[in-house]
Amino acid sequence: MGPKYRLELLVLALIGAMALAQKPSLSLEDKISNLQDMLYKRPIISMNMERWKNYVRSAPRNYSMIVMFTALSAGVNCPICKPAYDEFYILANSYRYGHMTDKAVYFGVVEFDDSPQIFQSMNLNTAPVIFHFPAKGREKKGDQMEFQRFGIDADAMAKFVAERTSIHVHVLRPPNYAAPVVIMLLVMLIMGLLYMRRNNLEFLYNRTFWGLACLTIVFCFMSGQMWNHIRGPPFFMTHPQTRETSFIHGSTQYQLVSETYIVLGLYVVITCGMVLVLDAPERKDNYRKMYAYVGLGLVTVFFSLLLSVFRMKYQGYPYQLLFN
Repeated sequence: MGPKYRLELLVLALIGAMALAQKPSLSLEDKISNLQDMLYKRPIISMNMERWKNYVRSAPRNYSMIVMFTALSAGVNCPICKPAYDEFYILANSYRYGHMTDKAVYFGVVEFDDSPQIFQSMNLNTAPVIFHFPAKGREKKGDQMEFQRFGIDADAMAKFVAERTSIHVHVLRPPNYAAPVVIMLLVMLIMGLLYMRRNNLEFLYNRTFWGLACLTIVFCFMSGQMWNHIRGPPFFMTHPQTRETSFIHGSTQYQLVSETYIVLGLYVVITCGMVLVLDAPERKDNYRKMYAYVGLGLVTVFFSLLLSVFRMKYQGYPYQLLFN
């Protein structure tokens, strides 16, 4: 056998080996079957490079993929990734309960530490990001969810899914029994204190006491403390690209713990200013004008600050007072 025939045999052997090593592409029925099996086990499909190519990037496909790109490891400083992932999980779990047999949408997640190649293929250098990969054609400009505009809660994500896929997911949140238990313990504590002081209950007839109690409750609810208790947002947020720390979230659908404290403080100072203005005419001393001017100054300055916070949350709000 001459050298020419040996070379031809070697080339044929290499081609055969490559053909054997290359896995055949999955059919549409196989993809749907595998995705349904993974959906039964877990509402969110963890993506690696093989699954990414088979179920997201390759044809045939008659289903949409909603994929979150995130960085949940402790080594990556991303305080918003964990709450965003939790909300995404709630959305995917709600879809599994209500639309298991639709076979129209599947939810996936790409973790940066596990699959950095997928981040590179998408030219992503930030997280979290949610993309919609349509059943036909390439993704468009509107297929990326803007967290700064819509927020990161599950209801906003469900609205994004409905706009891109016409499938409306009713968000089902797990019941939280901590709040009723805390309220019950608080009521028992108050009843116990009243029983111990049953012979000295004059403070119950104190108008100042009840006024301060009512104001405290109003301030807590107006500043969003109940929202914090339900959603559990981070205290502040650090942007992955600029590394700047934000204490006020720039979206109407989300807020930070520090933001609620800022708003609560502004409400308190504005209320104190209004009390000074209303109390000034009742005073009989020489400080009437001072009370009125100080109260009016507090209301004007801190209401302007509150309006500035409102403008940061509602982009394009046209009105302002003293500050931008």
